[in-house]
This record gives sequence, C-alpha cells and structure tokens, in this order.
Amino acid sequence: MTDAYRSLPKIDVLASAPSLAVYATAIRTAAARDAVAAARARLGAGAPAGDVLADAVERARSLDGGRLRPVINATGVVVHTNLGRAPWSASARAAAARAAGYCDLEVDLDSGERGGRLRGAAAQLRHLVGADATLVVNNCAAAVLLGLTALAAGREVVVSRGELVEIGGAFRVPDVIASGGAVLVEVGTTNRTRAADYAAGVGPATAALLKVHPSNFRQVGFVESPDRTELAALARERGVVLLEDLGSGLLHGDAAEPGVREVLAAGVDLVMFSGDKLLGGPQCGIVCGRADLVATLARHPLYRALRVDKVTLAALEATLGDHLAGRAPPVAEALDVPVATLEQRARSLVALLGFGEFTALEGQAGGGSYPGEVLPSFGVRWACPNPDAVAAALRSADPAVLARVHRGAVLFDVRTMRDDEFEPLVRRLSAVRSAG
Repeated sequence: MTDAYRSLPKIDVLASAPSLAVYATAIRTAAARDAVAAARARLGAGAPAGDVLADAVERARSLDGGRLRPVINATGVVVHTNLGRAPWSASARAAAARAAGYCDLEVDLDSGERGGRLRGAAAQLRHLVGADATLVVNNCAAAVLLGLTALAAGREVVVSRGELVEIGGAFRVPDVIASGGAVLVEVGTTNRTRAADYAAGVGPATAALLKVHPSNFRQVGFVESPDRTELAALARERGVVLLEDLGSGLLHGDAAEPGVREVLAAGVDLVMFSGDKLLGGPQCGIVCGRADLVATLARHPLYRALRVDKVTLAALEATLGDHLAGRAPPVAEALDVPVATLEQRARSLVALLGFGEFTALEGQAGGGSYPGEVLPSFGVRWACPNPDAVAAALRSADPAVLARVHRGAVLFDVRTMRDDEFEPLVRRLSAVRSAG
C-alpha cells in the first residue's frame, strides 16, 4: 500500500500535464490537488487509485466552466427530476439570456419610477387561469411554507389524513406545517375524508384548510374526498382560508390531473404549484388567488428570502407567453406526441444506427405527475454483453447520454429525445460498439 501511495503523481507534475495546459494555473493546481486527494482516499479505502490524470482533467473542466453538462435524455421520463425536470423552450432560453445583463426587472421604463417585478407574470396568469394576483418564489415547497407562515403561524391548519404526503427529498406536509409555525389538525381517514370531517376539525384557533394533491401516488378502490366547492363553501362559512398545494403546474385540467384554472374557479383562495413540471418552465413555485391574501404573503419577511431572480422570471414569463400563444413547451410536446410519430422516429433511429432492434417501450411523465400512468412509446433496444458498462460509457460522453438498462440490454426511448440528438447519439453508440 505504501508503494501505491508513492506512485501517485506530485501535484506540480500533474498540474503541468499537457492535457491540462488549456486551463489557467490556479485551476490546474486546484484540479491536481483534488484529484490526488481523491486517489489517496480511494487507496485508504482499499480501492485502486484510478486514473488520476483523467480525474484531474475532468475536475479542471468543471472548475473552469461549471459542473453542469448537457444530457441527452433517452430514458422516456419526460419531467426527469435528476436531469433538471422541464427542458426550457427556445423562447424561455432566449428570454433568460436577454435578462442576464441589465434589464427592467423593477423599473417602469415609461415613467422611470420603480415597478413591480411580477407585473409580467401576474398579467399572464390573470389571462391564463383567472388569477386575481400572483407571487413567485423558488419552488412549490417554498410557496406552501410562505403561505402557511404568513396566514397560519400560531394557529391550526386542517388537513385530510389521506393527504399528509411525502414527496421527493423527504418533503413531508406535517413538517412543512410545523416549520410554518402552524398546528396540524388531522381529519378523516387515510382513504376516506368528507366535508363533514373538515367541518368537525375547524375550531376557534383554525386559520386554514389545506388540500394537498398526492402528486406521486394514486389511491384507488374504496376512497372518497370532498369536492373543492364544498370545502370552499365551508371555508367561507367558518371564516377561514382554503389553500391548495396543486404541485404539478397543469394550467388547464384533464381527466387525470386537476388544473389551476379549475381549482381557482371552484373557490380555492390560494393555489400553489410548480413552474418546472407540467407547466414546462424554470424551477419556481407560483402562488395564485385572492389579491388580499397574495399581498399578505408579499409583505411577509420570508418572501424576500424565497423570491426568484431575474433569469427565472424571464424564463417563466416566456413559458407563460408560450401557453398564451398556443405554443406547446417541450414538456407538453413530449407528452402529447402521437404514438405513430414515435414509432416512425424510433424506426429512423434504428436505421441510422445499423444495429440494435426496434422495440415498444413504456415511459412516464415524471416529476410526480400522472402517477401510475404509463406513456406508450417506441425506441431502440441494444442487447450487448455488458449493458452497465455501455450505459456508463454513454454517461461519460459529450454530450452525456442517459439511457435505461433492462434485462441485458440498453434501451433508448425516443419520446424524450429531439431529432437533432439522434446524430450525436449514433456517433457515440458506434464508438462504444467499436471499442468492444
């Protein structure tokens, strides 16, 4: 083991390697130092030191230009949380680039006076979903936390036991309620909760009824929950507010998912939803509803800590503009593409490759949306001796490729791939195949 440690390159020698010459001295040195430290840690754990130079080159690239890299999503999961959820539309990308410099974030260029940063998104959502007012924070969990803190701190919040959910990242509704300084009152049962249960849970200390959309699972069978109009009527009768964590960000509902417009029309006072799921925009949390309640949230000190920056707002406004104009963002395009089109694209990819086989696949919406539903799709199945090694080689490509490994084969679902990604995928796959 001592000899293994001695074989590690000296930091100054490693930093002088020709493959690191394109980087500034400070970056070369930092990358070499980190790579050698990582190699020493591997040796200490009883593992091989690995390719220290390759590690240093990768670390230098990350230090110089940032860690994030483009990825070709061949998994069939449309809103892939690990890949940054929704891919932005061309208009959202352009808007973010324009806003990266100086922009009119909080100035009215006509008067020269200070202007509200949300005037654009608020106007768009008023037309899209009929919202009286809008607030934007950094994610949906933050929107729920802000709403509970501003409206229910020190008081009670009534929630159905069937909606005390946990979603990704250990986000639990009871914990968020407690973090907001409110007291949870559970009503009903896991599978059945009625309006009468909510009514029985309302007392002198109640501030709000909270409805939570179970975005990442679905209850079936002997289940029941009250209609939103019933809860809205109860909230008005008892003088409390009705809040809903809608999660997915679908503006107009369908048979499987409720939409923001329908929820507001049912009488919900404030609805919170994500900008980076089915809405198809940047990561953010959006609050829509009664103007007086939105104003209360905006005045709370926590809002300052949770509000989004100019680039996020620019991308959100562009995404909302796409919806207003009837232009489908990439998420909507991927979800709604005809199966016949997917079949044709998959056969084209097989022809370009010259190996692998055409196959039917099943994808998912992802991001906690449409739980339990599969998306019929098509793609390529490549049966190879070591599919895990192939998948690893594809992940190290530039651009990286993320595919699925299943039953001795690597699968590539065309639903989540653009046509212009076929050529780089074919090049990389052919190189991996040639390398054996």
